[in-house]
Amino acid sequence: MFSKKQVWLVVLAALLLGFLLGGAVLAQGSLPGSEVDPLVAKSYVDKYLQLEVVNLRGGQSLLAEGGTEIILRGGRAVVIASPLGGLCDVTQGRDLSAGEVIPANHLLIVPRDDGRGVKAETDTILMVRGGYRVQ
Repeated sequence: MFSKKQVWLVVLAALLLGFLLGGAVLAQGSLPGSEVDPLVAKSYVDKYLQLEVVNLRGGQSLLAEGGTEIILRGGRAVVIASPLGGLCDVTQGRDLSAGEVIPANHLLIVPRDDGRGVKAETDTILMVRGGYRVQ
């Protein structure tokens, strides 16, 4: 059996180890991923997820990068396609071909960075998330 002295030494060692480990955890401050220490800054997420309003005059074109999302909010516009295809209308679940009129309030995704986009026939309001250039 263990003597009283050995039991007290084991208990004391366990308490000391507990205090040291507890102090190390408290010294770290907040838990990773909490509001105090987020994994990603909220301002970064807000900027990344935000849709930008783009106004085009009749005859102007918006050429989008791959992965860009476009929603037509007002006006009339047609699809600018590439030899590999048009724009993906995820609202209807189909591909829009070159020259096809874009339905209002449909989410369009540009699958590749190959010159696809939107040409405004009248003054047009678009909501865009992703890279683009206006010509």
